[in-house]
Amino acid sequence: MLFDRICRENGVDHILTQPRSPTTTGKIERFHRTLRVEFNTRQVFHNLKTAQEALNEWVTYYNTQRPHQALGDLTPESRFNATERQPADPRTPRPERNGEQGVCRRVASNGVVSVDYQQVSVGRNYAGGSCDVLVTDGLLQFWVGSELLKTVARTGTGVVRKLHANGTAPRSR
Repeated sequence: MLFDRICRENGVDHILTQPRSPTTTGKIERFHRTLRVEFNTRQVFHNLKTAQEALNEWVTYYNTQRPHQALGDLTPESRFNATERQPADPRTPRPERNGEQGVCRRVASNGVVSVDYQQVSVGRNYAGGSCDVLVTDGLLQFWVGSELLKTVARTGTGVVRKLHANGTAPRSR
């Protein structure tokens, strides 16, 4: 009852899942598995305060330092605060993305970029921004600023139309 009262006071709807329906709880079940392995839930604490402090420390590590495979080895914090990313090391060489092989595309509201009829998700946190795409015979590389977001195999073989990020063709002079 205390949990439900705290939820209500904070505007949170406590929704229960159907019994024996693991497909609706997959993400939290996976988190619990990670918690059991990495936090070592078998350890014994002297008191509740010590246990809570240790758990808070692990959750902070989990969200701010631990790489997550599903996020391309980024942390949840870095994905959540995408606009606050650290600039890339200027000594890191990066390919030239303008010229004949580069195009610029607007990231759709669902985080998808379209190039040569191929749709690639770069993440909703980039929605509305522009994305440079390096196009080669076999690959598409998606860049925002100096950060390489994704490299995928190119499925098309046609000429990629040079559109501006807003979806219009460049003007002839």
